[in-house]
Amino acid sequence: MSGLVILSHARILDVANREVIEGASIAIEGDTIKEVSDRHISAQHATRIDLRGRSVLPGLIDAHCHVMVTDESFKNLSGIPLTLATARASVILRGMLDRGFTTVRDTGGAEWGIKRAVEEGSLIGPRLFISGRPLTQTGGHGDQRQRTEHALACACSSLGLMMLIADGVESVQRAAREELRQGVDQIKLMLSGGVISPYDPLDSVQYTPEEVKAVVHEAKKWGRYVTAHAYSADAIRHAVAAGVRGIEHGNLIDEDAANCLAGAKGFMVPTLVAYESLLLNAKAMGLTDVQHEKARIVRDQGLNSIGIAAAAGVTIGFGTDLLGSQHYMQALEFSIRSQVQPAWDVLRSATVVNAEILNMAGKLGVIAPGALADLIVVSGDPLRDLNLLQEQGRHMAAIMQAGRFHKLELK
Repeated sequence: MSGLVILSHARILDVANREVIEGASIAIEGDTIKEVSDRHISAQHATRIDLRGRSVLPGLIDAHCHVMVTDESFKNLSGIPLTLATARASVILRGMLDRGFTTVRDTGGAEWGIKRAVEEGSLIGPRLFISGRPLTQTGGHGDQRQRTEHALACACSSLGLMMLIADGVESVQRAAREELRQGVDQIKLMLSGGVISPYDPLDSVQYTPEEVKAVVHEAKKWGRYVTAHAYSADAIRHAVAAGVRGIEHGNLIDEDAANCLAGAKGFMVPTLVAYESLLLNAKAMGLTDVQHEKARIVRDQGLNSIGIAAAAGVTIGFGTDLLGSQHYMQALEFSIRSQVQPAWDVLRSATVVNAEILNMAGKLGVIAPGALADLIVVSGDPLRDLNLLQEQGRHMAAIMQAGRFHKLELK
């Protein structure tokens, strides 16, 4: 559609202000919201679409995903060439947009080529904010080599996109500069043990303060920020003390670490659905007994971590961290979160809060003049039933991204 588009009789869920605006109208020109009103908007020449009282939300944002990890088992990634990974990623990306996610932050694997492909329309999917290759120390969470392997993963494979091993201040500076040169929106550091990594203890603290500070310094010089994979309270404190802005996961946070993170005005992005997926598919993924136990530990502490972080005033985002074919579970994160958070808080995490994390406050995650026209139209009331965001977008009558309808099925 070209020219002015007016959506009328909308029930706007104003997530920024926790208000519902009944009978509202939204005027869209190009890729931008021009006007929002609680009454009829007059215009001589406009395409008008009657939403008939359906709920309208800002486009959803997933702040932790891996679109280029196209197989559930990291053991298989070294055998997947980038051409095949990109073809499979195109399916993952389209599925995300079908579920109403108009923007995603990729926290490892996606690089400037696939971001550009989405921007120019060669691939259909959410706009991407990329991290490139995560930085990991030897033997850290990002080091996926088996003990019999000594060579680094080839950059020609999917596994090579997921690990950049660097040790020492000079080495991590060089690695950070290279990722910045490659156009990343943020730098990802591995600062604690992880579930999938084969050998590091879950509670291990990785990289030295000097190494972390060096990466933070390089990121700030480019106007970027650093976010860190960190489960344990010690790893979170380690990250915050060195100037890291974001914590990914954070399942084993304690009150002291939460207060440190809140005091530094940092954020945490929980990814609770990832552990449900890991435990559900443990056999197919070939998880060892140790990996299975690590998954159980972080799963069991996941909901509790949100309560601790919220009580301390930590900014809590929304992420999923799913792998391969398991991306169909993406919207299940809403239902899991609803066990400990009001619907407003869950929706804010996936919209206005994630936009702030992306440094896109006022442009994404809100329905307001000047914002990008990313909207989803839901048949029903998500405030009463977050499950309406499930079923692969089945309950979404319309999905708009940057003023263009990806889906329009009003009946």
